[in-house]
Formats: sequence, C-alpha cells, structure tokens
Amino acid sequence: MSNKQSLSLSFSPNLSHSQIFDFSSKASHLILYFITPMHVPSSSSHPIPDSPTPIIHFFPFIFLSLFRMASQEPVTLSQETKSFTSQETKLVSTPQKKTASEGTHPSLPPHKYSNRIVLKTLLERSDGGVGLAGQRVVIGGWVKSSKEVKNDPVPAQGTDRHEQSSGHKDVTCVEILQSRIPFFRSIYKILGGGGGGSSGNHPIGGKLEAVVAIPPSTSTAFLRVSDGSCAANLLVVVDSSVASTGQLLSTGTSLLAEGVLKKLTPVHGNHVIELQAEKILYVGTVEDEKYPLSKKRLPLERLRDFPHFRPRTTTVASVMRVRNALSFATHAFFQNHGFHCLQAPVVMGIDREGYAQKFQVTTQLDDADKEEETRSTKDTGDVNLEMVKAAINEKSRLVEELKRSESNREALAAAVMDLLKTNQLATQLEIEEKLKSGTPPKPEKVDLFKDFLTSQTNQTASGLLCLESYACALGNIYSFGPKFQDDSIVTSKNVAEIWMVEAQIAFSQLEDAMNCANDYVQFLCKWLLDNCSEDMKFITKRIDNSSIHRLQLMTATPWEKISYREAIDILKKVTDKTFETKLEWGVALTAEHLSYLADEFYKSPIVVYNYPKEVKPFHVRLNDDGVTVAAFDLVVPKVGVLISGSQSEERIDMLNTRIKEFGLSSEQYERYLDLRRHGTVKHSGFALGFDLMLLYTTGLTDIRDAIPFPRSFGKANN
Repeated sequence: MSNKQSLSLSFSPNLSHSQIFDFSSKASHLILYFITPMHVPSSSSHPIPDSPTPIIHFFPFIFLSLFRMASQEPVTLSQETKSFTSQETKLVSTPQKKTASEGTHPSLPPHKYSNRIVLKTLLERSDGGVGLAGQRVVIGGWVKSSKEVKNDPVPAQGTDRHEQSSGHKDVTCVEILQSRIPFFRSIYKILGGGGGGSSGNHPIGGKLEAVVAIPPSTSTAFLRVSDGSCAANLLVVVDSSVASTGQLLSTGTSLLAEGVLKKLTPVHGNHVIELQAEKILYVGTVEDEKYPLSKKRLPLERLRDFPHFRPRTTTVASVMRVRNALSFATHAFFQNHGFHCLQAPVVMGIDREGYAQKFQVTTQLDDADKEEETRSTKDTGDVNLEMVKAAINEKSRLVEELKRSESNREALAAAVMDLLKTNQLATQLEIEEKLKSGTPPKPEKVDLFKDFLTSQTNQTASGLLCLESYACALGNIYSFGPKFQDDSIVTSKNVAEIWMVEAQIAFSQLEDAMNCANDYVQFLCKWLLDNCSEDMKFITKRIDNSSIHRLQLMTATPWEKISYREAIDILKKVTDKTFETKLEWGVALTAEHLSYLADEFYKSPIVVYNYPKEVKPFHVRLNDDGVTVAAFDLVVPKVGVLISGSQSEERIDMLNTRIKEFGLSSEQYERYLDLRRHGTVKHSGFALGFDLMLLYTTGLTDIRDAIPFPRSFGKANN
C-alpha cells in the first residue's frame, strides 16, 4: 500500500475486527517506515529502513487498541479477540456524503437580502423546527449564553451527549500515526528493534512515560444564539475542530454559522432542535471587561444608560417587537377603514392646545455665539458711540424722506440697509462700553427677521390642526409621528418626545369618534393576541403575568361611559381615600382621580366625556348647555388616559370667541379660521399615546422602557 493511498483512508469505529486485523498487517511496513531510524549508506542517496523485526506480528493487536481508542469505546484485548469475526463493515472514503434525511424535507428559504435563515421561521413552527431536521442552513445572531465542555479522550459509558462531546467520528490513518508514532517507536525499541548507530537495545521493562505522546485536548461549545426575530434562541454546537471555541463563548459575540439541523433526543431544556456547526463564516468578538451586558442581568433602569445595547436583551427585544406589531396594526386598521395617512410637520407656528409648553425652534443662537467671538476682534478705530448715534439720526431722516417721495426705490433700499448696519455698530459699541465698566449686558432678544423661518416656530405638540385641513378635503385622515412637550415634571408616564396616533373624520360627531377609538384599541389588542403570541407569553412570564388577560378583557368587555359630572359625583362619595386635589365642578380630573375610577371603582377601561370648557383646548365644540364641551378621554387601568378626543368647533363665531377667551392671537390661526369660512363641516377625531399603549399592553411601569431612545427632562441621550 502506498503512502498516497493511506492518506485517503478513514476508519469508522464500527469496522469489523477481521478487517482491522487484515489492514493493520498490510500497514505494518508503512508504520515501520515512519518509526525506524534510518541508515544511509555512503553509496546511496536514498534512506533505507532497517530490516523489520518480529515486532510486526504485534501490530494487528496494537491497531485493535488504537482503533478502539479512536472510537472512544474502551474494551480490553481479550474482548476484542472473543468477537474477532463478529461484524463486517466496509472502509469509507473521506469525502462525506449527505445523510439520507437531507433533502427529504422542503428547504427552508433564506432571507432574501442577507442569505441566512431568520430564526423566527424555524423556531416558531408548530413543531419547533423538528420537521426541518437534516436541513443544511446558515444562521446569524448574537450569543446570549454559552457553555464549553472539555472532551475526555476516553469518556465513561452512558455519558450524556450534552455534558460530553458526542461520539463516533471517522479517524484518518494519518491522524492515528501522527499521535501514536512515539508510542510505536518506543515499543519497537523495547521489543528488540535496532536503534542504529550507538543507540543500543532497550530492555523489555523499559519505561514509556517519557515518550508516549499526549493527545491534544478538544472541547465543544454549546451556544444559545438569537438573531432578534423572536424570543426563542437556537442551540448551536461548535466543536473545537471547526473553530476556536474560546472566541465564541462571550455573551454578545456575533457569528455567522453554517451547519446541519439535528433533532435533540432527549429534549435539552426548551430546545428540541440544534445546529451542528460545520463552518463558522464570521465572528464578531466583544471585550468582556467593557461590554455592559457581559455581567448578570441588569435591571431596566440600569439598561437606560446603554440605549445602544439594551435591545440585545431578551426583554427589551420582545417589547420592541410588540411595538413594531402595534405600529403595523395601526396602519392596517386605518387603511382597512378608508383613512389616508398624512405626515404632519414636526415644526409648526401655531399651538393646537393653546396653553401647552413648547420647544422653540431658532437658528439665532449659533449666530449670536459667532458674533460674540468676532466682536472683540473688530476694530472700531476712532468711532465712538456719540458719533454713531448722530449718524443714526441723520440716516433715519434720509430714509423717511425717501419713503415720502417714493421716487427712487433703489436709493431707499440702500439707505435702509445703511441704517441697519449703523444700528448694529451702535449696539456693538454699547456692549463694549458696558464690558469695560463691568456692567453685564442684557441678553438680546431673538431677531425673528434674521431667523431661518422668519417667525416664531415650535416643535409641534399635535398635528391635529393640519389633519383638519386634509379631512375637509380627503374625508378621513390619520397621522403617526413624534410630538413634543416642554414639561420639566419627571414621572413614569411623561417624556419630552412621544409618539402619537391622530385621526380626523369628516362629517362626524363626538359619538362617531368614540366608536372609532373603541374599535381601534380593540383591534390592536386582538392583533397582539393573534400575531405576537410568543412575545406576549414571554412578557407575561418576565414583566407582568396579567398582560395577556388584560388584552383579552379589552377585546371582550364593552367600555363604561360616564360624563364628567357623574365622575365627580362618584369621587365625592369616596370615603376610604383622600385625594390631593379638592373635587369641585370645573376642576380638571387628575391622574389620581382617573386612576381610582379605572383601577378601583370600575376595574376596567372607562370613557369620561362632556368636560367643562375651561379644561379643554379652544377648538373643542361647545355643547348646547354653554358650559361643557364635546370631548372625551379613554382611561385604562395601570396607565390612565390613553386616548383624548373631541368634536371640533365648526362655527366661526364660536371659534373666535374661544380664541379670545384663551388670549390667543387670531392672526396666528387665520388659516384655521378660513376652514370655517369656506365649506366647513362637522368633524371629530382623537389622539392616542402610542408609547402609553405599549405600556398598557406589556405591563411596563415606566414609559422610558417602551421607547427606543427616550428623551426626558435633563436626559438627551437615553
């Protein structure tokens, strides 16, 4: 047998003993070629091994032991000889063929844009993915947890496969020779093999410990990998012969692996299937000392300090998938009911509420800083403030004369520009004089004429006024986007940037808006029950054990509707609780009042409607009693007000009166008034706090944990 032939052979642990004995005899000369010291005659250029000794007759038995060790089945030599001719199994070639199970199942299609399967399509099957056993797939994800098991060269019988590396692998002849050559050479010398030169012979009882090679240690890594598509994770088994297990064990390590899906028998924990990795295509390592998620499970409050890493946690990932489902369901509901989606502007020049705190938008602050930096470098020469003021008076008279004559507009424009520059110079000189005298200058008022939008603008608290314009043209409109409120009071349900779903319905009244809001919220809850069952099960287990029950109640229980007056009467009769705000007509119901009604009195969602006109925005329609307005709030347990809605005032005279009552400028709302002058209709709508809806469905207690990147008072980064 040639060397080339021996390299292409591999041995199965199930070979018959007769085949092993026959092969070992034929391989004896080859082994001696490796282990016998070489004598090179001076007349020859080729090494020739010494003549073989009777040691050759011992090799069949040595091979029996070696092959049994390779198969990790320790059996004594006497046991080998007793069953010497009991089985017959053919030698197999090195290239592995597909198993019989491969190709018998329909292939699992990879993701169209990343050439890997999404774990959700595998793990959320009704059978947990068992039906796909035998499929060769590529998966990618992040290590959630890991375990490394050192492989014992001779494991005890009956060892569990997940506590020890799994069994029988084919071993090539070359691998055996490489690990056992020192052993063979020592045996050969002890039993009388010539050493060549001055080596001499070894006695039969010579020690072997110094020359026996120790097999290299191997290990198997068991990785729980998640790609973020579902709450479940996949067990990936990686042998150290495939990749260095040390770089795969750290939590947060990313990897791309190719392998074959295997059914687990018995089931290992929650896993019924695993991936036997055959190739590791990519590894993204982490620095354990700096990676915040390498430690034990962090509380949600601590995770807010790492907004870029927290979606890698199972809890936050499940919440964000529920958020995505609510977003998708929102568009599905309104699109199915004939609404048109409108992207309302984030920057607006009007205030819908009439009294909300606003984030002002301006570009003047940067310009002021730049001017301050350059003021000290400007050279005013011998010009003093008195001379400049005299020049201002002279140039002002010139401008007035040109305005009266109206003969030369170009000269007027040049004179106005010259006067403006002179005024700026005077302002600069005043500041310099105050700095010299130690008197700090007063902060300058923002010059809106120089501002980017040339008028006072704010980040919007609502896009409802914009929606009304399109509702009076397209019929039914909704929008979904961020809104802003400048509120320094920090609570678990209050942030600066929130997402709102707003809707406006033409030719509708208050009752229509209430019914639409009812159907919308119930649709969202049912959508989660039908399409996010696995995430909701995890949330029920990890966050709030009543989450699923709460959604079921919302879809099955009709809302209780009470007027503001009825709510006041109920709260006045409460004797076992003292409210901070004294209850009387005209007082806005606080979160404490509404929470008592929903959580303790009715213990279900309620709708409070017909509020006093003083506690609702100016645009809400005044009821016939002249005291209340057509507005409503949906109050749910654990959260409070989830939806606020109203019927808009379509009568222009009443709207003008309400604008004056709020002390607002009618010029600012001229376009809004135009809608009432030309083709007005009755219309109503509502706004849902999207982040609060996520709080309600998941049972989270802080709204900052329901928002990907929350912005609150004093916190711009988390």
